[in-house]
Amino acid sequence: MTKAESSKSGPYPSTYHALPSRPTLIRNAVVLDGAGKRIDDGAVLMQGGKVVAIGRNLDAPADAVVIDAKGKWVTPGIIDVHSHLGVYPSPGVRAHSDGNEITAPVTAEVWAEHSVWPQDPGFVRALAGGVTALQVLPGSANLIGGRGVTLKNVPSRTVQGMKFPDAPYGLKMACGENPKRVYGGKGRAPSTRMGNFAGYRASWIKAAAYKEKWDDYESKKASGKEAKAPSRDLEMDTLKGVLDGDILVHMHCYRADEMAQVIDMSKEFGYKVTAFHHAVEAYKIGDLLADNETCAAMWADWWGFKMEAYDGIRENIPFVHKAGACAIVHSDSEVGIQRLNQEAAKSLADAKKAGVDIPKEVAWTWLSLNPARSLGIADQTGSLEAGKNADVVLWSGDPFSSYSKAEKVYVDGALVWDMTDPAHQPVMDFELGQPGEGDAK
Repeated sequence: MTKAESSKSGPYPSTYHALPSRPTLIRNAVVLDGAGKRIDDGAVLMQGGKVVAIGRNLDAPADAVVIDAKGKWVTPGIIDVHSHLGVYPSPGVRAHSDGNEITAPVTAEVWAEHSVWPQDPGFVRALAGGVTALQVLPGSANLIGGRGVTLKNVPSRTVQGMKFPDAPYGLKMACGENPKRVYGGKGRAPSTRMGNFAGYRASWIKAAAYKEKWDDYESKKASGKEAKAPSRDLEMDTLKGVLDGDILVHMHCYRADEMAQVIDMSKEFGYKVTAFHHAVEAYKIGDLLADNETCAAMWADWWGFKMEAYDGIRENIPFVHKAGACAIVHSDSEVGIQRLNQEAAKSLADAKKAGVDIPKEVAWTWLSLNPARSLGIADQTGSLEAGKNADVVLWSGDPFSSYSKAEKVYVDGALVWDMTDPAHQPVMDFELGQPGEGDAK
């Protein structure tokens, strides 16, 4: 097994190329840099696909597009760490249901990118909501559901043309009710939470042995000794990638007690849980998440739709943040992804009601820099800093207001969405000629 097969590039490398762009200066705006700072009467200069400067009274190159954004706000693009766009695309018919390989409790061998349909109209709807990047994951029917893929939210003929260059792969895992219901309903393991954990541990034991064989082979090969490569196993390739630190674990988990036990299990086998997703009870273990540098990707107010989601509170996100942990607002919804700024706004309002004062510029980290950190791409995007990708949104007003819209959206400095210009409102081929084609306003 070559390094590439479990690392960032893999055998299906990104073919993404930034769209053409012009130097652009947005000035006189309220700027939230995504890392916790606010600049009133601020400016952002983009050139060559990068953020060149952020501050006040910036000079623009002679050929730059200059936008007077007085009364408007500028932020980094929103990053959704939990999406099923492309694998559960619109229209939501059975023929398009490609997100859950419900054939075995462990299907680490499957990759979400092999199901992504780039023509999903949901990508454009998300773009109109200010989403510039997203992680598309397999579903949560399985203990280990397979690899996720991080995408740039740009129109493309292929998923490779959307793949975020050099982004690590993610591994989708799930605990709790879903896997035990799906497989217990089939009369097989797991049918209980203890069955879930036994299934995880059995797979990690196999993966550790698989890794040992490959490490021994690579060591002998490096020292010039004769060695025969072990047989490849696609399932084990992915789990070995986690143990090697190349693939990041994103785990669907609701209850605090289960999250705590999963953290213990990760220490047993020497890997790290990058983020718990949904994490309705994360507020109970914010200190534990902070101590283990594990993020919680959460909804603002979804709860009570099943027993493990019963003990949710509206202050979940701000309480996790207050505990010093990495808090993230996510969607898990083709509708919610269009309004993630409003989801963050709801959490911010609930924080204030609970006496937790969080400035708007800090709350925006829930939508950009923290998601970027959890995806291993924070060195490239997630905040407006010189040298980072120019993934930028110009909002018609305060983005924490339900009345504000993403007026212009830039990915790597290229204008990919403009609410006022149909020439920059992509329409997927699937929608052409249909009523309301491309209507995302």
